[in-house]
Amino acid sequence: MSFITSSESGPIDLSEILLCLANNILCRVVFGKKYVEESNGGKSRFDEILKDTQAFLGGFMLVDFFPWLGWIHKFDGLEAKLNKTFTEMDEFYDEVIKEHVKKELKPEHEDFVDVLLRVRCDSSQKITLTIDQIKGVLTDMFIAGTDTSSATVVWTMTELIKNPTEMDKAQEEVRRILRMKDMIKEEDLSQLSYLKLVIKESMRLHPPVPLLVPRETIENCTFLGYDIPAKTRVFVNATAISGDPKFWKNPEEFKPERFLDNPIDFKGQDFEYIPFGAGRRGCPGITFAMPLVELVLANLLHRFD
Repeated sequence: MSFITSSESGPIDLSEILLCLANNILCRVVFGKKYVEESNGGKSRFDEILKDTQAFLGGFMLVDFFPWLGWIHKFDGLEAKLNKTFTEMDEFYDEVIKEHVKKELKPEHEDFVDVLLRVRCDSSQKITLTIDQIKGVLTDMFIAGTDTSSATVVWTMTELIKNPTEMDKAQEEVRRILRMKDMIKEEDLSQLSYLKLVIKESMRLHPPVPLLVPRETIENCTFLGYDIPAKTRVFVNATAISGDPKFWKNPEEFKPERFLDNPIDFKGQDFEYIPFGAGRRGCPGITFAMPLVELVLANLLHRFD
């Protein structure tokens, strides 16, 4: 958890605000609007459902490790809570999809739901989408795009606070280049070269998904002398890889300059640094996540001490 301080209101929970921000931005992109409740501190209607869903997906469930003990969750209340959360999410999606279907005129700016519904109804497309598949894609968008983006900003701010020299460099760059602007916009980001180094180094130390998304072997195989049967779940430890002293000098130190004139990037082509995964199963949200993270950090550094 990360905090900033205000002289007027005291400590502000930056972690909570950034998660809410990421969620609201994604709501605008996916649904075309924010589902905000002013009485709930500006949080989206979707916030609580999403928070519960992320807790289930990232939390400990005995059945994940011992499938034959799944019956226990019928008695400890976990299965009932799980069903309730996903029923609420399903009902929310139904409401959103109905709103989009009822639109009489084609919207000037399509949101993500508009695009999915258009693809579903287009007979010329080779892709066939069911409503359940659309709901699954929407869930992937929120699970993958909210907590990861906000956590990256929080970890980066944490590292900058711990390393005041690097903080000064990043802040000086933002304020020198964009000193006449009240708010930094996406078109300004290309000028902030040191900030990009800071974010790269932060994601090296703190990958958004430390174990990446689990994979499963589809057939028996032998790897480095180990026989791995089909249906084996495989975890890739991105944190261990990006902290391996074979590839990184002083890997525990926060040194953004290590990426200066360094061809290693996070796009999945350099296997010693894979915060977004690699190959055809790498995260498709890089081009959405990076401008979001850069914009938030640039404005925090520009507007606050």
